Amino acid sequence: MDQTCVDVKRPDTNEEQCTHQDKTDADNTEEKLISSHKHLWKPWKHERSRIRDCVLCVKKTMVSLASMEWYCYALLGMLTALISFFMDTTVTKVLNAHQWLYGCLKGHHLLQFLCWTLYPACLCALSTGFSHSICPSSAGSGVPEVRAILLGMDMPDYLSLSNLFAKVVGLTCTLASGSTVFLGKVGPFVHLSTMVGAFMNRLHVSCRGGKQNISKGEMLVVASAVGVASCFGAPISGVLFSIEVMGSHYSVRDYCPCFFAAACGAITFRLLSVCSRDQETIQALFKTSYPAELPFQPFEIFLFALVGLICGFICCFYLYCHRWALRFVKTNKPISRLLATEKAIYSAIVAFLLACFTFYHSAGRFIAAELTMKQLLSSLLDATSWYNISQNSTGLPEPQNTFWQAWNPPDGSYFKTLGMFILTKVGLLVVACTLPLPAGYFMPVFIYGAAVGRFVGEVSAYVFSAKLQLNPGGYALAGAAAYSGAVTQTLSPALLAIEMTGQCTHAVPALVATLISNAVARAKHRPSFYDGISLIKKLPHLPSFIRACPKLASVQIKQFEIPTGVVLERAEGLTSVQKILNVNTETEFPVVDSHDSLTLLGTVNRSLLRDFLYEHKDEGLCKQLEEACAIQPVRLQLTPETTVQQVQCENKLD
Repeated sequence: MDQTCVDVKRPDTNEEQCTHQDKTDADNTEEKLISSHKHLWKPWKHERSRIRDCVLCVKKTMVSLASMEWYCYALLGMLTALISFFMDTTVTKVLNAHQWLYGCLKGHHLLQFLCWTLYPACLCALSTGFSHSICPSSAGSGVPEVRAILLGMDMPDYLSLSNLFAKVVGLTCTLASGSTVFLGKVGPFVHLSTMVGAFMNRLHVSCRGGKQNISKGEMLVVASAVGVASCFGAPISGVLFSIEVMGSHYSVRDYCPCFFAAACGAITFRLLSVCSRDQETIQALFKTSYPAELPFQPFEIFLFALVGLICGFICCFYLYCHRWALRFVKTNKPISRLLATEKAIYSAIVAFLLACFTFYHSAGRFIAAELTMKQLLSSLLDATSWYNISQNSTGLPEPQNTFWQAWNPPDGSYFKTLGMFILTKVGLLVVACTLPLPAGYFMPVFIYGAAVGRFVGEVSAYVFSAKLQLNPGGYALAGAAAYSGAVTQTLSPALLAIEMTGQCTHAVPALVATLISNAVARAKHRPSFYDGISLIKKLPHLPSFIRACPKLASVQIKQFEIPTGVVLERAEGLTSVQKILNVNTETEFPVVDSHDSLTLLGTVNRSLLRDFLYEHKDEGLCKQLEEACAIQPVRLQLTPETTVQQVQCENKLD
């Protein structure tokens, strides 16, 4: 019976051995196939090794000339300039096509109306729908969010490559809608350059084998300067913009990288314009030819100051309307419901209404609506007085003749057109600011300020026409700097206006007007344009809070910052550290001077505390935390009595 059982089991054993042998053969065959496939997909072994050696040799040569981060700064400027140039080229071609189609429909008012209104409505709907479908964070300017990121807030969606792609496409559609919607690209381009900077930071880390030589914040600060420089070819004002607007703190070590990257971006942007034959040589974006021998009379300084005063008061009204409109859109139930579900439809409706108002046969002929934003600024900065042109308008060269016909329609005058432009564009821009699409707001206020300055200049030229020849274009330049500086509460627009026009003769008038407009706009701690958005979106930006609530500056940290977790003191012993590690699971612990003072010294990692216990377990209770653990210091030395104002000042000096 036993023998029978053995005989029954033997075939099963043999069968298992055969099965195991088959599996082994199959695995060997599969390994051979995989190895053969690997060999097939990696040909030219010697050539690849030579290429690898050449790449390493080039890398060593580059590193010997300059560190790798400087190449990243240069590449950051050039990439941002390429995006800016190709975006401008695309927008120009689309706008020219729209103007050609609109001109072909001349005489057919209904078809012209449909062409004028449906074109921006469809583009705004496309911009909104595409950007929100790819990345909802791409809507808006992006400057308040970037400021929050620079202050340490973790917002990874705002620096992702999907956001970059959505912002580029959406912003192109927004700009292609023209002066009907009246929006710009400066703010979104600062956000775009920051996203490119985040990508360059990751590239720099990978090139160094995972070692980070520069901080992420430093690269983002440099990128914010590149954004403005790549828009206008203005590197100096781009750096000042990054100092004034983007960072509540600014490190001196960022100064040279900012200028280097901004210069690379500006040079690339201007060289691309020369290569595309848009310009004959490297020159200012809006080149002007003001008289250099006597650019302005001494008494005109008071007129430039008046321009700054007017711009300051208009700015206060505009910022109040802007904040009210944003709150109204959020609190109004039908509009907020529409924005929550159908953002593209809302953008299409608003753009259609704006286009209906700016149509030539409605109110558009009284606000020069047929001119593009670039044409508007070029015409306003023109040195020739419109009063002199009105005396003899025959034989005007192009494009001056087109500008004159737009600002001086047959059934009106240039004073009436300028006045209507100033009165209506405030409301139109406030409405356009509620659109949930990628858009900038600096260039519209820059053009609006130029219109205010041009109006004062034309009135002065008319009054003093019998005695003096004044230059209204200089007033437009000062007005553009003053109004945009008041809206953003910065002084960099004065330098930007000079760099954009190449007109150094009007540096003093532009600066005087900007200082006065800033004084009016900053009175009573009024928040700037970007501060208002930060407050409405509840972004953690300390300067915005202090401007909105001045009493916050004297508040002590202990009144709102209460330690909720475990706090170690510098003289902590082995026993207490062991108890803390057994009870808590945190990966990082704050270290204070003592439990009585609670002066924050830094932080220590959990792994270091474990090493501390393991290495000194035999030394008794005499060993203290500060003697054996490396405490990671914090940037700010905080105590419970430190005020919010002191925190901001220390943050600026860091």
